[in-house]
Amino acid sequence: MKSVLTIALIVCAILLILLILMQNKGVGLSATFGGEGNVYSSKRGAEKIVSRATIVLAVLFMSLALVLPLWERIVAYFS
Repeated sequence: MKSVLTIALIVCAILLILLILMQNKGVGLSATFGGEGNVYSSKRGAEKIVSRATIVLAVLFMSLALVLPLWERIVAYFS
């Protein structure tokens, strides 16, 4: 089970990196320092899907990163 969680964490990390790299430039903190001026624009289409998928994968990554060490402790406690 530990190897399955580890592989899932690695796959999630790779997908998260790819999704972050696919996002448009000038969207985040760089817009504050002279990036794009359209601060109040809404996301549409593929940009919205990529943004939501990034959030879901980030939550999944954090969950897996927290569960993996706890799983080892639980298995060690009950064995």
